[in-house]
Amino acid sequence: SCHASQLCICSSMGLDCLPLGLTAKITVLNLAHNRIRHIRSQDLQQAVNLRTLLLQSNKISSIDEDSFWSLAKLELLDLSNNSLAHLSPLWFGHLFSLQHLHLQGNSYRDLGQGSPFSSLRNLSSLHLGNPRFSVLRQGNFEGIEHLHKLWIDGSNLSQYEQGSLKSIKVINHMIINLRNGNIFSEIVRDLLHSVTWLEVTEIKLPLEKNSLVQNSTRPFRIQKLTFKEAFFTDQTISRAIVLLKEITSLKELEAINCVLEGKGMWNTEEIARSGQSFVESVTIIKVMIQNFHLFFDLEGMESQINKLKRLTIASSNVFMVPCKLARNFLSLLYLDFHDNLLVNNRLDETICEGSWPSLQTLNLSQNSLKSLEQTAKYTSRLPKLNNLDISQNNFGDIPDVCEWPKGLKYLNLSNTQIPKVTTCIPPALEVLDVSGNNLKEFGLQLPFLKELYLARNQLKTLPGAAPIPNLVALSVRRNKLNGFSKEEFESFRRMELLDAGDNNFICSCEFLSFIHHEAGIARVLVGWPDKYVCDSPLAVRGAQVGAVHLSLLECHRSLVVSLICVLVFLVILLLVAVGYKYHVVWYLRMTWAWLRAKRKPRRAPPKDICYDAFVSYSENDSEWVENTMVRELEQACPPFRLCLHKRDFVPGKWIVDNIIDCIEKSRKTLFVLSQHFVQSEWCKYELDFSHFRLFDENNDAAILVLLEPIQSTAIPRRFCKLRKIMNTKTYLEWPAGEEQQQVFWENLKGALKS
Repeated sequence: SCHASQLCICSSMGLDCLPLGLTAKITVLNLAHNRIRHIRSQDLQQAVNLRTLLLQSNKISSIDEDSFWSLAKLELLDLSNNSLAHLSPLWFGHLFSLQHLHLQGNSYRDLGQGSPFSSLRNLSSLHLGNPRFSVLRQGNFEGIEHLHKLWIDGSNLSQYEQGSLKSIKVINHMIINLRNGNIFSEIVRDLLHSVTWLEVTEIKLPLEKNSLVQNSTRPFRIQKLTFKEAFFTDQTISRAIVLLKEITSLKELEAINCVLEGKGMWNTEEIARSGQSFVESVTIIKVMIQNFHLFFDLEGMESQINKLKRLTIASSNVFMVPCKLARNFLSLLYLDFHDNLLVNNRLDETICEGSWPSLQTLNLSQNSLKSLEQTAKYTSRLPKLNNLDISQNNFGDIPDVCEWPKGLKYLNLSNTQIPKVTTCIPPALEVLDVSGNNLKEFGLQLPFLKELYLARNQLKTLPGAAPIPNLVALSVRRNKLNGFSKEEFESFRRMELLDAGDNNFICSCEFLSFIHHEAGIARVLVGWPDKYVCDSPLAVRGAQVGAVHLSLLECHRSLVVSLICVLVFLVILLLVAVGYKYHVVWYLRMTWAWLRAKRKPRRAPPKDICYDAFVSYSENDSEWVENTMVRELEQACPPFRLCLHKRDFVPGKWIVDNIIDCIEKSRKTLFVLSQHFVQSEWCKYELDFSHFRLFDENNDAAILVLLEPIQSTAIPRRFCKLRKIMNTKTYLEWPAGEEQQQVFWENLKGALKS
């Protein structure tokens, strides 16, 4: 159960005793919520580097005297909520480094005759006491000189020896649960010179007659006194006010979750006679007054409040303050009436002319105010007001013109159901909060505004920077922002903080590029990077904006598509060029024609044979063909029928079809070969068709006539069968002499007849 950092978590494991093998490597040992009953001498003997030992919520009833002696470095020891019936000073005798000791929730009734803590010179916080704890004796705290916090559960404390707490020289914060009000004054007298903040819970304040400072000399140390879950009556609170005036160092009073039984019939004459109060701050939170609507107006208390600087009365059903009383808060700077029952009609009385003359901060949030115009008008009576919180009131509407205090700098209108912002908002504001109002836009001219809070609205873009040129901090959290551009961001030239978290960001390429490349944006964005999450595209939904990197295709789709189109066009252009150069189109058409021809019978029926030979020749050789060969063959006896493209091709018919038809209707195909023939494109096509159709039949239908000497290597490679024929079969060669020419004609006629 031990981690690499030497933290051993063994809580809630059902252990009956401390585990074996605890070594010097362990610094934190958590054994809380087990069933340990006894701690033995050897259990922790080797854990000499232990800093924290948590043993709370076990069943420990006995501890050997030397169990903790090896823990000289221990800083926190928690033995709370066990079954210790007594505390032995020997347990703590060697804990020289101990700073925090928790002993509350056991079953001991007292701390013994002496001090269990005499050797704990570095102790900072001490928690002790339990429902059975009943006695505090002199000397119980000997050895402790300074405590940051002292917490005592003395709910059933019945005996307190005067001076028991006096040995502690300094206590910053003391909390004591004290139901027995009769010993309250004795404890206070002992703490006058040591405690800075005294917090008393569950006390039923007694009607104390004796002075709280009798036989005590000034100056006192106690500055703050808090009552929690206490019970007061009109009589006890009147007497307490008088007695607390004697503590001249007391500056702050608090009453939280208390009950006041009475109607405000305080002994104002006695209070006034007792002199001026030194208290500067009073906080009253959740005070329950039965029949609060019958509570008196505290007339006669005017002289006691004129030095008060801070007053908080929250969650206590306050519905008004009499004008006469309000005018006597001459020094009050801060007034908090949040979560009460103030309405506009009563506000006219509460903030009457001449009331609260020094007030600078006013909190009227979470009341029942309905009219923003009236609220503004009444607060304009406060000449020095600069901070106003009227949030969580259901105004529902906002006028175009309002009258506000002239020096107002901070205004909180959050969660007030206003549908828009108008020129009712004072133009001299430095801080404005209109969060939670379903606003769809913000375009007010506020030249002095430094902070603007627009969280939980319906904004789709950042507000324009021009109307708010001095803005330093902006919150647009939980709106409908999809993102913001570099131009929008940089338009706020003085922006230091931008809270735009919890929006549905569209992680577009532009937005991501701006986020990734904007220098220092992480220092400006509040909640970065956890609160900035992509909502779309779907592939990155839920991912942090700062961690998303889109591909080139995703970021430059139009460019990529354009490039692809250009490449396709170039490829097509290249194919067209190649096809043009190498006559691919013609070969495709030729192949198609050949495939159609292949489906015909291999040889035309005899009745379809019209020619003795189809003559394939170059146009440059036409004079020899037409004037010499044709005359010689067609005028022979018997004459030969020759097919010439000039004469016998069907007009309007595709030339390829003409070639195939003429070859198929001829018994022979006569090729007049020459250098011109080899260079002629049409002759190539005729050769192609002839070897597609005729050479595949393995017959002698082709007759080759060399009009002039020609090497077989000069024949294009694609005419492989023609080259093979020239290399393997005899061909006729046109001779130069007339005698040889006569033999040539005889041989040619013989070939045509064969």
